[in-house]
Amino acid sequence: MLRRIFLSSAACIFLAGCSAKGTGTSIAEVPENSLKLEYAKQFTAEYIENGCTLVSIGEDRFIVVPEGETAPSGYADAAVIQQPLECVYNAASSAMDLIDGAGALDKVSMTSTKYEDWCLSSVRDAMDREDISYIGKYSAPDYEALLEEGCGLAIESTMIYHSPEVREQIEALGIPVLVERSSYEKDPLGRMEWIKLYGILFGCEEQAERLFDEKTALLSDILTDEKNGKTAAFFYINSSGGVVVRKPADYVPEMMRMAGGEYIFSNSDLDTDDNALSTMTIQPETFYEKAWDADVLIYNSDIAGSVDSISELTEKYPLLNDFTAVKNGNVWCTEKNMFQQTTGAADIIAELHLIFTDKAGDKMNFMYRLE
Repeated sequence: MLRRIFLSSAACIFLAGCSAKGTGTSIAEVPENSLKLEYAKQFTAEYIENGCTLVSIGEDRFIVVPEGETAPSGYADAAVIQQPLECVYNAASSAMDLIDGAGALDKVSMTSTKYEDWCLSSVRDAMDREDISYIGKYSAPDYEALLEEGCGLAIESTMIYHSPEVREQIEALGIPVLVERSSYEKDPLGRMEWIKLYGILFGCEEQAERLFDEKTALLSDILTDEKNGKTAAFFYINSSGGVVVRKPADYVPEMMRMAGGEYIFSNSDLDTDDNALSTMTIQPETFYEKAWDADVLIYNSDIAGSVDSISELTEKYPLLNDFTAVKNGNVWCTEKNMFQQTTGAADIIAELHLIFTDKAGDKMNFMYRLE
């Protein structure tokens, strides 16, 4: 099992410079027996006795125990995750692509997301083969199925905080519950770095770290490029006519900044609150006032559905006809895979960079131009 114990002095310099968006913890403060994380802040992993790994996520602690080993004493507050994990219930859709990228999709047997709501072909194929089954919403899973299948781990999104009784019931069945908090990562690459956690859980650290390194290597030139001054708005229009935008500190605006552009909204422009939501709804007038002269408009299809043309979009919101990006034909729509394909963070940044440098084709993997 791969153990990254030491970083070279050159890597340290790189992390301190180009990767200042990382953990915020100096190398000296990280124990030598810990997994070295470059960007993620929401979990830690410490290698302890018997080949076990102590994983901390918020206030939760877990001991990942290799096959044939037992958990060491002194960690009474940590839930035990016994390897090998052969039957996992994953109720966190953003985790599925990371698990797949780590090479462990075949260990997932159950999900809380319906077939038609998946855009990941590998997951759909697994459900077609009945290797993965839908067992109900995260707030009302089929507990009997969890028992009958011999579930060894339940992975939940932070939505489970709204249904604590479900977590309690699953744990009462003797199944450890891990709440996936990658959505709390402000750095896009921090979200992607959670693949290392799934490498630990499923015993495939080498593949997980290799994929992470390959993806981040794509950005070596982009991250060092000077900003080109292009501005962008990322939004959708809800059924009430309100404009839903990402909060300035969210990871999507951060991807824009990493790609060399600039998100059109700042904290001073929006009356943001302290809740954990990544989005907020503003009045059309507020959106118009700030975003009418943005160089790029990106319409988020994740909630409101995709659109096929600029005219379809302007029918929803006629004021968009006055926008500079509409007049210049620089309006884009996201594909459905943008939020489920978590390993694509670096690729999305690369696509945004192409948009900001006027080098993008009309259709890419995560975005397409509206005509």
